[in-house]
Amino acid sequence: MTTTDEDVHEDVRPGRQRIALALAVAITVPGLVLRVTDAHLSEPLLALLFGLAIVGAAFLLSWAAEVAQLDISAGLAIALLAFIAVLPEYAVDLVFAIKGGNAYEHTGRACLAPGGGESPCGLALANMTGANRLLIGVGWSVVGFIAYRQWTKRGQPERGREIRLDRSHSVELAFLVVATAYSLTLPLKRSITLVDAAVLVTIFVLYTVRISRAPAEEPHLVGPARWLGGFDVARRRASVVALFVFAASVILLCAEHFAEALVGTGKSLGVSEFLLVQWLAPLASEAPELLVAGLYAWRLNTNAALGTLVSSKVNQWTLLVGTLPVAFALASGGLHGLPIVGNQREELFLTAAQSAFAVAILVNLSMSVKEAGLLLGLFTVQFVAGAVGPAAIHDEVRILTGVAYLALAIAVFLRSRRQVPALLRDGLRTSYAVMSSE
Repeated sequence: MTTTDEDVHEDVRPGRQRIALALAVAITVPGLVLRVTDAHLSEPLLALLFGLAIVGAAFLLSWAAEVAQLDISAGLAIALLAFIAVLPEYAVDLVFAIKGGNAYEHTGRACLAPGGGESPCGLALANMTGANRLLIGVGWSVVGFIAYRQWTKRGQPERGREIRLDRSHSVELAFLVVATAYSLTLPLKRSITLVDAAVLVTIFVLYTVRISRAPAEEPHLVGPARWLGGFDVARRRASVVALFVFAASVILLCAEHFAEALVGTGKSLGVSEFLLVQWLAPLASEAPELLVAGLYAWRLNTNAALGTLVSSKVNQWTLLVGTLPVAFALASGGLHGLPIVGNQREELFLTAAQSAFAVAILVNLSMSVKEAGLLLGLFTVQFVAGAVGPAAIHDEVRILTGVAYLALAIAVFLRSRRQVPALLRDGLRTSYAVMSSE
């Protein structure tokens, strides 16, 4: 650890970071109090308070995970960070997958919704597809816009205003190409099976093994994580363990109640519970990594900003998707796959197609502001149509937007076809030493 206490005090403003930590803890308290009391509040208020608890816990997890990189091996840090990155989303998704499995066990039918409304299986897939599309449609594009604004303020020439990734990020992109190619088969199936789970989790394990060979680097810590990283070793480790235990406990205690409150809010307000679960729940759980990526982009550390979100996408598209059918099977007491019901086939197609276009953009390890605008524009079209458009056109909009993504992906891949083999070779085989030296 090369950062001294004096440096930390000069750069980090400890008072501000203590306030940030205190606020993150404070917003978890109402949810914890509700969890252990029998207070009767309206469903929207319950959803708000439990959602804030998960947001606070997600920030604490994010800061603790960043600081933990200073004290554990590179391979273990990667595995730990990958799990933590999907923990808040997985906790909510797990609730719906288990409820769907329980319903299947008792009825023998595919995910019936008690009392009508959206089925638990549909909500599990809604949360997963929403998290994946939000990460690219908002996260990747916002990083591009923030960086472009900063370049404009600094008078950088127009030709140099694009985000460039280091060659070593070919690893994440190569595995994302493989996962995306496989995900395009999911909409053609009646369920996400345990075979699918085995394939996706295997991709994740191979990715973890591959990336664990990356040379150790001192992490780029910002905000509260940088302040905590300046503690002496014993105090730093104790702080990290305390944050992990507290944040994970909050998520485990509040996730089910947050999920139930979201569904209840939809019913009580006449708002689509599908939309609430698909967008509000992922937004709450992904707020920390989106904020951290935005801060990196603001400081023009664009490689770290976009690289972080690409890595998170790999985790979501493999580990998160792959574990849902496992949870469903365990809850259903059999080997049944997670049924793809209702409009989830179109949702899966749209999500996979968006991933294909996003990967195509980064084949040359760069993203322009125009490409960021395309990602945001297409995301906005399907989001607005699903939120306020008539229900009769929802499926058509999903399909048409998905086709647009795929058409653009094919066009970009064809334009960059000579770079695809090099990306896959670097990502799957080339040593980190070679990629770093060149």
